[in-house]
Amino acid sequence: MKRFFLNGKVVLITGGTGLFGKPMSLALAHAGATVLIASRNLKACQDYADELNAAGYKAAAFQLDLSNQESITQLVNEVQLSFGRIDVLVNNAVTREGFKNLADMTKEEWEQSQTINSTGLMLLTQAVVAGMQERKTGNIINIGSIQGTVGPNFPVYGDTGMTSPINYTYDKWAMVGFTKWIANYYGRFGIRCNCLSPGGYGPGVTSSFGENEFVDNYKRLTPLGRFADDDDIAGPIVFLASDASSFITGHNLLVDGGWTSW
Repeated sequence: MKRFFLNGKVVLITGGTGLFGKPMSLALAHAGATVLIASRNLKACQDYADELNAAGYKAAAFQLDLSNQESITQLVNEVQLSFGRIDVLVNNAVTREGFKNLADMTKEEWEQSQTINSTGLMLLTQAVVAGMQERKTGNIINIGSIQGTVGPNFPVYGDTGMTSPINYTYDKWAMVGFTKWIANYYGRFGIRCNCLSPGGYGPGVTSSFGENEFVDNYKRLTPLGRFADDDDIAGPIVFLASDASSFITGHNLLVDGGWTSW
């Protein structure tokens, strides 16, 4: 069981106060890591870090704008000064601004989402992996989606008016390829890189949509018959961050209740 412990590990998680970010930050802290929570909203990060510290965990807050290279560089430098290293990077942040279907997409909206979801991901990984390479050890976990493994099932949305945006599918498929490239290139330096791809997330879906045709269809088409909850994401992120997965790299771990197994 000690191989699952993260005691002494410094973990940077982007978007650490979001729907996935909060339960993952808590799980990593509960496993013993010092969790560094970063996003554009510094107050939200500080509030959650304070909450974790008050509960007896170890957490700190940092501001990060993935659309700004100076912000990325500053964050990595600040973490280096305060903690000396980043053992695990969790690339969780994502912008959903400008997400549309192809016919409605403008060049500016497409580029806006790519600035954060693609270029920002690359720049932060580039900045962090340099230190990992020097130390000959490191672990990178990219938070993907089932939309990066299978094509969108548009009939599941029924007549709700909901959809799966083309840039989200593009971003998440690209993330899986990015993960494999990092894993294959940096493996020689003792650096692992994996992707964790959740399916539909219950707290986010129910708070946004309640019960509708999409919710019913999604549950019916998922072998386990439900959406994921906080506990479902907690175990996999700790597993990938810990030495329990020390011989796993370049893998896309699906946490989807069987959605992609059909």
